[in-house]
Amino acid sequence: MAEVIASLIEAVFQKLTNEALKQVVRAKGIRSELKNLEKTLSDIQDLLIDASDKEVKEFRVQKWLNGLQHLAYDIDDILDDLATEAMHLGVTEQSRGRTSMVRKLIPSCSTNFSLSSKMHHKLDDINNKLRGLENERTTLGLTVKDGRSKDISRKFQTSLVDSSSIVGRQGDKDALVLKLLGDEPCKENFSIVPIVGMGGVGKTTLAKSLYEDEQVNVRFKIKAWVCVSEEWDTFSMSYIIFQSVTGETKEFKDLNLLQEALRDQLREKLFLLVSDDVWSESSDDWESLVAPLKACAPGSKIIMTTRKEKLLRQLGCSKLDHLKSLSHDDAACLFAHHALGANNFDSHPRLKAPGEGIMRKCDGLPLALIALGRLLRTNEDELKWKEIEDSEIWCLEEGGKIIPALRLSYHQLPVYLKLLFAYCSLFPKDYAFDKDDLVLLWMAEGFLHQVRLSKSTVERLGHECFDELLSRSFFQQSPNDKSLFVMHDLMNDLATSVAGEFFFRLEKEMGKDVRKRILDKCRHMSFVFEKYEAYKKFEGIEGAKV
Repeated sequence: MAEVIASLIEAVFQKLTNEALKQVVRAKGIRSELKNLEKTLSDIQDLLIDASDKEVKEFRVQKWLNGLQHLAYDIDDILDDLATEAMHLGVTEQSRGRTSMVRKLIPSCSTNFSLSSKMHHKLDDINNKLRGLENERTTLGLTVKDGRSKDISRKFQTSLVDSSSIVGRQGDKDALVLKLLGDEPCKENFSIVPIVGMGGVGKTTLAKSLYEDEQVNVRFKIKAWVCVSEEWDTFSMSYIIFQSVTGETKEFKDLNLLQEALRDQLREKLFLLVSDDVWSESSDDWESLVAPLKACAPGSKIIMTTRKEKLLRQLGCSKLDHLKSLSHDDAACLFAHHALGANNFDSHPRLKAPGEGIMRKCDGLPLALIALGRLLRTNEDELKWKEIEDSEIWCLEEGGKIIPALRLSYHQLPVYLKLLFAYCSLFPKDYAFDKDDLVLLWMAEGFLHQVRLSKSTVERLGHECFDELLSRSFFQQSPNDKSLFVMHDLMNDLATSVAGEFFFRLEKEMGKDVRKRILDKCRHMSFVFEKYEAYKKFEGIEGAKV
């Protein structure tokens, strides 16, 4: 949280340098209030490095940071109001006749005494709260530490590595290929090939390897990949399958018409479907999705990846082999490959001991090994490796939802990337997003504020930030569309965790208690529109601070 706040404060400082905004500030007579605010913020900013270390385990520091983040947003809102007024009045840095413009501005501001007075009160209130937070530094034991984060324009160091290869899974893959190519008898024209295992163990990676396998592609000329996730939506998934099979973007009025068209396309054809990340345990949900597949040619297959066995057992899958964590040797190979570009530690004996310690704490989970391997890539400092091995984050108790290795990989991100990643908590699980679109969203939010360059240069920098997060496994290429990207659902959980109460996805109808929490605290909200979604999701969110 501390690093996200640091980024927000930098955004505030950047806005305070805007000449047009300065003119409005002078006209309103609030220059001294903003100067006091800027000084107090600067003093507090010096404490954030220490706060970042302490928030891992100290709840009081977390609460202090939470209050500071709310104030940072309040300040940002005020500056946005001032900037909007500057734009409205035509005061820009490039304006000619600036003096005459200011003369016109001053009477306008002076006559609106109540508005200026309200602004004074807001700033006084924020300054008092900021001083209160600063005064708590002694009680919390916060001190100024060296090492303020480098500017966003620093050189990017991470190298993209090939993640298409799978380590330690050849035996699993060979067995599954045999099932896909086999013609064992079954009640339907299709049979299910399950891949079961805990989160982060590599189910989707293995399914992707099967999906792209040469033998599999020779047999199955028609195939589709659909991400299921937690919110089951038969229409959306059926439409994705239809698009994959036909390449068309035809519109349908209802599910029945869509599935009839899909059934006609699949009739007597050999078909492969990957149903990735299935959470539903309802056989009715499943039957509604696969109804059109009953027209396929015998021998069609469905690869299902899931953490849960219940649905598979309801569907008659009696023998379920769970995908296991990697062996020690395979884990070492995968970790060394991403950290050192090698298959072992032979060329880096000093790093073997801390590397082995990190590996053990990853419990053989490929996602964790890759994330930390990429974190340490090109870094051969033994002390840095030891710091990762001994981090207190490994000891945090979070109910098993957030893998410590992933939180650690986030904690070690540069400051400027942390807010960009937290923003992605607005994406629903398995949501496929476009790189250019996300960069433009970051720009619109002002998150790339630290570089005072042209729009095109800032956009290019946004692309570099995206590539950095991609190279560290925070993003992955979509298995269904190589032009799009997704977040692993565990990375999505991590983003939601670090974003806290300031970011919210409007996915379900809200109760009154949840609604009040959102209205009071949420600053960023997302809603993914589906053609057949009910608009009542929006009821009752008027007045939210978004």
